[in-house]
Amino acid sequence: MSLLPDITPPPTVPPEYPDGLPPSADAQARLLVLIDAFSETAASKGIEGRMKLAKLDFLLRYPEHFNHLMAERRPDADPGDDPWLTGAIEQSMIRYRYGPWDPAYYALLGALTGKGLIEPKHENAVATYRTTPAGRRAAQALAESESWRPVRERARLLRRHFNLTGTTLKDMIYRAFPDIVEADWGTQL
Repeated sequence: MSLLPDITPPPTVPPEYPDGLPPSADAQARLLVLIDAFSETAASKGIEGRMKLAKLDFLLRYPEHFNHLMAERRPDADPGDDPWLTGAIEQSMIRYRYGPWDPAYYALLGALTGKGLIEPKHENAVATYRTTPAGRRAAQALAESESWRPVRERARLLRRHFNLTGTTLKDMIYRAFPDIVEADWGTQL
C-alpha cells in the first residue's frame, strides 16, 4: 500500500453547452465585434466585467429584448436593423446566478485571447476585455461584410445607450423581463 495519495487525474468531462454544441467561429466573431465596439477609442477601457459582457451579449443575441429596453430607455432613438436576419439565435443562453449567461464564455474569451485578438486585464477582481490592434483589424474586416455590418451597428448602439455597469444592466433586465428572474437556473432562454 502506497502512502502517496492517488494522483490519477479525473476523467475528462466535455463542457456542457446550452444547445449541446461547442461555440462556433461565429460566436467568437460576435464577441469580438461586441468587445471592439467598446474598445474603439484610446480612452475606452473595453468591457469591464464578465457580468456586463454577458448582459450586453444577451441584448445583442436577443433583438426583441434589446428593442423592448431601447424603447423604454430611448424611445426616440432608432434601434437599427435586426442583426440576425434569420431571426434564429445561434446558441441559447441559460438562466444563471446573475441572469442570462453562456457557459461557452470561458472558451470563447480564451480562444480570442489565445489568438491575440483581445487582451484581458484584471484590476480589483474585475476582468476587463479590450481588443488588441490585431483584434481591431479583424473586427473592422468583419464589420465591412454585409452580414456582420448590422451586428457592428447594434454593438455600437449598445455602447451608446447601454454602457452601464454589469449590475445596472442585470437589474434593468430583471425588472423588464420577470420571466428570466423566475426561470430556474440552467433553463434555456
